[in-house]
Amino acid sequence: MSFTVKEVSKITDVTPYTLRFYEKEGVLPYVKRDKNGFRTYSQGDIEWIECVQVLRSTGLPLKEIKEYVELYQIGDSTLARRKKLMSNQKEKVTKHINKLMKTLELINYKMALYEVQEKKIDKFP
Repeated sequence: MSFTVKEVSKITDVTPYTLRFYEKEGVLPYVKRDKNGFRTYSQGDIEWIECVQVLRSTGLPLKEIKEYVELYQIGDSTLARRKKLMSNQKEKVTKHINKLMKTLELINYKMALYEVQEKKIDKFP
């Protein structure tokens, strides 16, 4: 089964421009073309796009995503390097999550203070 750029854009919520850009940058290396030169995407391509989206959402630069794709294409001999790349990104994401959790704790604390203050105000005639 194959999909058009428009269909993949709708499925993945990635603009056609971005899909073409990803292909040009080498992070979507497997996209094929039909006899008329139009891009046709497979289910595997969609899975790559989703992987790229996840990695981008963690702040991983396209340069490093391209490196990951290149390592993947080389094969199993690059497993240790790919694991290291993911491990480094996991550490960054974990730190970011911890920072967000501290932020959330502060917000919850402030909201609890406001709740107490509102209750005090409501008790006065």
